[in-house]
Amino acid sequence: MKFLGVIPARYESTRLPKKPLKDICGHSMIEWVYKRAIKSDLDKVIIATDSEEVYKVIKEFGGEVILTDKNHLNGTSRIAEVCEKETGYDVIINIQGDEPLIEPEMINSLIEVFKDEEELKMATLKHKLHKKEDIENPNFVKVVTDKNDYALYFSRSVIPYPRNENLDIYFKHVGIYGYKREFVLEYSKQESTPLENSESLEQLRVLENGHKIKVLETPYEIIGVDTQEELERVREYIIKKGIEL
Repeated sequence: MKFLGVIPARYESTRLPKKPLKDICGHSMIEWVYKRAIKSDLDKVIIATDSEEVYKVIKEFGGEVILTDKNHLNGTSRIAEVCEKETGYDVIINIQGDEPLIEPEMINSLIEVFKDEEELKMATLKHKLHKKEDIENPNFVKVVTDKNDYALYFSRSVIPYPRNENLDIYFKHVGIYGYKREFVLEYSKQESTPLENSESLEQLRVLENGHKIKVLETPYEIIGVDTQEELERVREYIIKKGIEL
């Protein structure tokens, strides 16, 4: 079984323009993501971008990159374009281009579950939430699972509803995905669904169409970068911890 990591890197971002090229301690954000991803057990890692400028920067630091169509509506569609070109892989790992502190072990946990459960079509990660303000934060997507660790639902709302308050049962969805290559191609062509549109969460399309998503717990809590404030948090964290590429 061969594993391909794909990092979608869209140039324009409403809240943080030119996000992939933002400087983080002397390196672009996309370089941080790529160089941490290649430390995992993936057979290959490719960045998929719609920008000539981002393409050039990636080539300069020695990364693998494909220039994709500018009209993709989401990252999954962009990944599907890569899948059409890269046919020699069984499983695709979708690594977010705005998570410069991605841990290689997070990627490896998804690789291992596909090796252990060959019938899997899709898998992702979750991280325990402890603070009430995080549980109530609509920017933190929550996930609830069944006893076999398959997703029941993802939401920006507080799920489950705290009728009897118990902070031990809340999990944040970590936006890294593994898919069988054939499933990405199938899923990317399906029409958007009502729950997906309501929550603005692509993964709900999978559930609404009757497919299962395995959700593994990870001990790692990483900082995604959507705003200037989060960018500053990442910079401060890297300096404080002395992290180097």
